[in-house]
Amino acid sequence: MRRIKQTIQLLLIFGLILPLIHANAQTSQPAEPTYIVQVGDSLWDIAQRFRVSMEELEILNNIQNPNQLVLGAELKIPGINGYSGKLTTVPIQYGENLDSLCRRYGVSKEVLIQLNHIINPHELVVGSFLVLPADNATAPPDKRIQVNAGETLLEIAASNQTNPWQISLRNLLSEPNVILPGGFLFLPVPDQQAGLSALPSTIMEFAINPSPLLQGKTAELKVKADSGTKISGTFMGKELSFFENKPFEFISLLGVHAMAEPGIYPLEVTIQSADKTPFYYAQMVIVGKVDYPYDDPLTVDPETIDPNVTNPENQLWASYAQKVTPEKYWEGAFQMPTPLSKDYCITTNDCWSSRFGNRRSYNGGTYDYFHSGLDIVGKEGTEIYAPAAGVVVYTGSLTVRGNATLINHGWGVYSGYYHQQEIKVKVGDRVEAGQLIGLIGATGRVEGPHLHWEIWVNGNQVDPLDWLTQVYP
Repeated sequence: MRRIKQTIQLLLIFGLILPLIHANAQTSQPAEPTYIVQVGDSLWDIAQRFRVSMEELEILNNIQNPNQLVLGAELKIPGINGYSGKLTTVPIQYGENLDSLCRRYGVSKEVLIQLNHIINPHELVVGSFLVLPADNATAPPDKRIQVNAGETLLEIAASNQTNPWQISLRNLLSEPNVILPGGFLFLPVPDQQAGLSALPSTIMEFAINPSPLLQGKTAELKVKADSGTKISGTFMGKELSFFENKPFEFISLLGVHAMAEPGIYPLEVTIQSADKTPFYYAQMVIVGKVDYPYDDPLTVDPETIDPNVTNPENQLWASYAQKVTPEKYWEGAFQMPTPLSKDYCITTNDCWSSRFGNRRSYNGGTYDYFHSGLDIVGKEGTEIYAPAAGVVVYTGSLTVRGNATLINHGWGVYSGYYHQQEIKVKVGDRVEAGQLIGLIGATGRVEGPHLHWEIWVNGNQVDPLDWLTQVYP
């Protein structure tokens, strides 16, 4: 009987202890990291930034309606083991790599790799997002310097009136005595123009807008740098030219081909400072897809789609439109090239019979073509006006384009006017915004009278509507 009582007592004790052990085991497991929902967030955006699926977010957070996110709500983020703090995301800018991001935000490589599932450092693509602990998301405006050959941490600290141990802590240096020349350090000395992390210290900013880049769109690359800096680059096989728009600000305009394959591409830049020191840098940049619609198949004269006719004509046109000249002629947004009201046209979309980028098929063929401009409605004889200042570089009659004019606006920007009834300018003419340059007609490959209006940027046709609604630069 006594042994039975002892057994019962042991069972009771274990019955109380085991649930406690189980409870402690549960509470000792780290909770999932969380993200605070911000203004403008959608569940799809959040899923993309954290590289998870919407379904995972919905299940983990018991979300019944993904279209009704509550501002300020804490969302649990799946797939990140061993971290339980609050997270946020920041866009990755051009000129940043894993080392520079660690130093910029004061986060160890191990944490960045863990939070961003980084396998290859080249995954840090411009236009994507970096996941960070929320407390580290704001980079302090510390001074940034480039390490010279043979320079020691003590010498750097002395010349910048700071402490070598502070520099070491600020830059997460595991071996303070080993500093690679050409690398960059942040100094705990406030500097409002600290600039980017992995570019030369003469470069204060390298901004790409829009980011990510998009099919058929114009992108503006803006660099803030010391006067006397020379910058050049390449992207998707095109040479990039940078022009000093105003003191310490350089601009390059980039046109993305409308049928470019979405993906990531290297943007390479060569920078030469005023003291002639060269610097080369390359980083991957996202090119995103635009959902251009598919037009109904068109029936045209077979001659106008014969490669023996179209290829020489396209090569002739591109030979003019790919030239980059240093003088910028235009100011502000472009005007409508016909008497129609720009505000009315943009508001109603009633002024165009076909938009830029629409995928096209001719005479029952495949959709291998895209509409390279904006078709503006108009009767034969309707006036055509220059949308901005420039210099006429081509006038003539072509098989596909009909009576055509091409105007150079400078900096690699051109505008083209096709199917005209009559051309009112000649090569070499300097035109101003609003000046009469021709009359709408129905010459070339057309189904009726209209103006086909194109904008070329750095050798590619881009959406003219953007040039009506935005100011470049």
